[in-house]
Amino acid sequence: MDARDTDLKKELDATLHARRDLGEDYESALVDSFLEKVDQRIDGAVERRVRRQLAEQQMQTARDSRSPGATDSWGERFGFGIVSLVLAVPLSAIGGGVGHLPGLLTAWAGIVGVNVVQAARTNPGLFGGRRKSSRNSDWED
Repeated sequence: MDARDTDLKKELDATLHARRDLGEDYESALVDSFLEKVDQRIDGAVERRVRRQLAEQQMQTARDSRSPGATDSWGERFGFGIVSLVLAVPLSAIGGGVGHLPGLLTAWAGIVGVNVVQAARTNPGLFGGRRKSSRNSDWED
């Protein structure tokens, strides 16, 4: 049994004893007083529950905003790097065989460019841009 339930039971017992002592003339006033206390108890419980859910939503929003690439896992980035290196071999061979040194440099410029774009997409602010503050202004002192 919860301490609040014990308090409410004590209030009910006190109201019943007061009704016995005062008689039926004060019954409606005693019942109204007890119901008001029950209403206050319910309002308090609902308010606490709403505040807790709101805090949980704010925490979830803060967590989501702090992880810039929440949909990009480490495995996806690693996989992208591996695929890029695997594709670099035939691209280098084709670029070097057909265009000699300028073709090889063009192929590698494309490989590096694709990887730079991927890194900038998964890590905002990596190349000199401002990072978003990880602190939530609602929670600052």
